[in-house]
Amino acid sequence: MDSPYTNAMPVSSPQNANKPSALQRIRLVTHLLENAIAIPGTRIRFGLDPILGLLPGAGDFLGAAVSAYIVIEAARFGLPRETLVQMVTNLVLDSVGGSLPVLGDVFDATWKANSRNLALLEAHVATPLPTKAADRRFVILIVLALIVLLIGIAAVATLLITWLVKTISG
Repeated sequence: MDSPYTNAMPVSSPQNANKPSALQRIRLVTHLLENAIAIPGTRIRFGLDPILGLLPGAGDFLGAAVSAYIVIEAARFGLPRETLVQMVTNLVLDSVGGSLPVLGDVFDATWKANSRNLALLEAHVATPLPTKAADRRFVILIVLALIVLLIGIAAVATLLITWLVKTISG
């Protein structure tokens, strides 16, 4: 798996010992969601995210849930508030844009919020400059916001599927 984000992460203390494996997991999930499939003869790559988006409602929920996992896992790296807010903004834009019928799948294939979030995480990991990590309450607020987003997507998906079933069955 080739990723443009290959910065090595320094491990300087026992509490940071599991962070390289967490970073590798985030890289792998991002690659699978956004870059796993290449269109032969082009530089175009996409992953499972736009394919999941083809499943009405449920695919958008699954894609958002995995993207939320990436943000939550990244928060464990001690990212500053601004970076976490940018990551959640990328995820929300991806979830809202990706939920549009047909156009959403094109949006998912081009926006690549998870790659953007991985780049933000790796920029943080690569910079030796001390930054003030978001406090625990802010991280909990971010997690709650992601849960609300997922509940909203699930509610919309349920309404959409119910409407489709009623429309098809007459």
